[in-house]
Amino acid sequence: MHSHDHGHDHSHHFDTHNRSFAIAVLLNVLFVVIEAVYGLLSGSLALLADAGHNLSDVLGLIMAWVASWLAGRAATDSKTYGLKKTTILAALFNALILIAAVGGITWEALQRLTNPADVAGLTVVVVAGIGVLINGATMMLFVKGQKGDINIRGAFLHMAADTAVSVGVVISGIVLMFTNLAWIDPMVSLIIAAVIFAGTWQLLKESVNLAVDAVPKGINPAAVRERLESLPGVHSAHHLHIWALSTTENALTVHLVKPDPLDDDRTINDASALLAREFNILHTTIQWERGDCECPTENHC
Repeated sequence: MHSHDHGHDHSHHFDTHNRSFAIAVLLNVLFVVIEAVYGLLSGSLALLADAGHNLSDVLGLIMAWVASWLAGRAATDSKTYGLKKTTILAALFNALILIAAVGGITWEALQRLTNPADVAGLTVVVVAGIGVLINGATMMLFVKGQKGDINIRGAFLHMAADTAVSVGVVISGIVLMFTNLAWIDPMVSLIIAAVIFAGTWQLLKESVNLAVDAVPKGINPAAVRERLESLPGVHSAHHLHIWALSTTENALTVHLVKPDPLDDDRTINDASALLAREFNILHTTIQWERGDCECPTENHC
């Protein structure tokens, strides 16, 4: 027996995110150009490092945007779940891009620590101040959607980290304006790398888990099994599998031992409703078993 709940509509969800992504990409492309030009003119590694990071953010935003759009496409005969899982791949690639950026920034900062260069502090303060405004505004575009979608969370983390980083660069520029501490610029670059890594690590772990069909974060399989076994007429539940179809949709298959076929349809509906309501599992497949030892795999009976 197979049960699906297709009553949810993601069209508004995707339209809202499309607008957010379009605005975010436009603002960040503009800022990358500004930051790279003035980073070269001022000799600031912190600005150049942040420009490189922001460029990776633009690529990451585009990747997340495309994945969000693909996830809304209809399923086909050959792709029966559609392209929903592209959102998981986008989150994973975004995390990997950021980790690579951390390595590059760290290497350059260590080189600059041993050979510090003169930096125009006022230029750094002005450009990074613009970054605080742009990154902060962009971050707010994703603040709501990131709570239940790691693809959107990836975009949010990019922008949140950038906002914090820009604040750090402003601070380093102010210090440079009043002191001769040339090492402060590469030191801020190292802090930038640490902030990015800290914000990315959890995203990387979670996206890898979803990519290998691990149980999505926030769902307790033992609790799911207990609730299914509490349904009227159900003696036990086994062969329980829970995985993510996308960064927002979860699926489940399970064998339920229910000797009496009476009210099978009602039990299917009740199971689907409770799984959707309590665990955000909207795609449910249930197989009935009429006796305690009819399961083909005896170890799971």
